[in-house]
Amino acid sequence: MRIGVYPGTFDPVTLGHMDIIRRGAKLVDRLVIGVSTNASKSPMFTLDERVAMVRRETEDLGDAVGVVPFDALLMKFAEAQGAQVIVRGLRAVADFEYEFQMAGMNQQLNAKIETVFLMADVALQPIASKLVKEIAVYGGDVRKFVSPRVAADLVARAGQRS
Repeated sequence: MRIGVYPGTFDPVTLGHMDIIRRGAKLVDRLVIGVSTNASKSPMFTLDERVAMVRRETEDLGDAVGVVPFDALLMKFAEAQGAQVIVRGLRAVADFEYEFQMAGMNQQLNAKIETVFLMADVALQPIASKLVKEIAVYGGDVRKFVSPRVAADLVARAGQRS
């Protein structure tokens, strides 16, 4: 069984993330979405909320996709999941430079796990969780960037923060 890991903070999960999840799931027998703690990003949603959000958004994909929280080195998490592939999404050249460096470091840690890059759909390339949160906090319409349920979560949380 070929297992892939798609790691991220998913704060919140966007339509861009969902595009990569759906496409990445076609490349492996099972795709594990690793929801990272990553406190350095000052998440709007708690880890438990983000895990629940991603599970809710991926429930239509069935057993082909699993959602697991993690607070470890990515390669250690991937090894624990039995992964052979790390799936990463790319939006722009700036993403590539960072991801290229990370892939090289990860290869040094475990050369048996390959990193696969998927280009974001052209219509979804500008979407970034950080910008979506900012739009929500300032009362903007986020429905073009996230699912209706995630939009409701954002509006509720942004209202609590103001």
